[in-house]
Amino acid sequence: MLRVLTLATLFPDASRPTFGSFVERQTLTLAARDNVELQVVAPIGVPPWPLRSHARYRPFAAVPEREEWKGVIVHRPRFTVIPEIGGPLAPGAVARSVGPLLRAIRESFAFDVIDAEFFYPDGPAAMRLAKDFAVPFSVKARGADIHYWGSKPGCAGQVLDAGREAGGLLAVSAALKADMVGLGMAADKIAVHYTGIDKELFRPVDRAAEKARLGITGPLIVTVGALIPRKGQRLVIDALRDISDATLWCIGEGSDRRMLEERISASGLGDRVRMPGNLPHAEVAALLATADVMALPSTSEGLANAWVEALACGTPIVISEAGGAAELIDRPEAGEIVAREPAAIAVAIRRILADPPDQDAVRATVDRFSWERNSDALFAHLSALVER
Repeated sequence: MLRVLTLATLFPDASRPTFGSFVERQTLTLAARDNVELQVVAPIGVPPWPLRSHARYRPFAAVPEREEWKGVIVHRPRFTVIPEIGGPLAPGAVARSVGPLLRAIRESFAFDVIDAEFFYPDGPAAMRLAKDFAVPFSVKARGADIHYWGSKPGCAGQVLDAGREAGGLLAVSAALKADMVGLGMAADKIAVHYTGIDKELFRPVDRAAEKARLGITGPLIVTVGALIPRKGQRLVIDALRDISDATLWCIGEGSDRRMLEERISASGLGDRVRMPGNLPHAEVAALLATADVMALPSTSEGLANAWVEALACGTPIVISEAGGAAELIDRPEAGEIVAREPAAIAVAIRRILADPPDQDAVRATVDRFSWERNSDALFAHLSALVER
């Protein structure tokens, strides 16, 4: 029996039901194995009083510190964050918060390994905790945790230390593994661990019928991701001016919302762009399957879940040369990799609209992605660390 302590600052709760849903699904799939016992520690960062009364943090007060979440025990200790400037302090704050909790947990759940699900602050915190409890630890890199935190003063050294001290590392793409090696992590310690995909949920549909149900005429383009500069929704909005009769849905929420709304208004695109905010997974799946194209010209990614989800729906993607893009766009049916320029995005989308690929052929591009494979690989990886 493998006993896993999953450490994840990206994990859903009642106040954020879609937050870190990809970590949740991986964790629940691993926990469902007959040969695994698993508990989750999902620390929640809150600032000192009176900042914690801000609307952003107020909902956390109602989140229980321990609960059974979809059949798995989840602990949610609070740790102190200092907004904007406290990044370098976060791993220590997580470790101090989680340490006493792990001592209590260990009395009834003698975990064999700590599985950190994001490189920062989870990785350096796991490094401290693993040393205190004399167990191995693993860290998974997903993209921004390496590209942003791995280059940020005060944080980059902690990322590298965790990478060097971990028993094993995971990366969501071969491209991200190469970036980790470039930071100074050992290549032979890093395994590429592709995301899974729920192919019952993310599947092709009758696009014409679904568009009629939604009242959409003409082509539908969808973006899925946080509304932040890195994701590039602004570029897709600008490209829309050169794509006749198309409608754009920007799914997600974030700091760029106001800027994007102003850009949409200034461009006279108000009747062609929808910004519905964050949506439940089932609604995201339905819209991705209805779309003719999913566009996401990010500046950086590991291997975006939205890319895989769109392809599983039979929807081709137009993306930038970020992270594992070339690992997905390995045949024409999958879509195109383009420059992060509105004109290039518009040309690629128009080309796909003029000659749309078969939905089943698009879906076949992600045959190698499944939660079963993801779980098998993660179990083997963690078991090997324990057996050393």
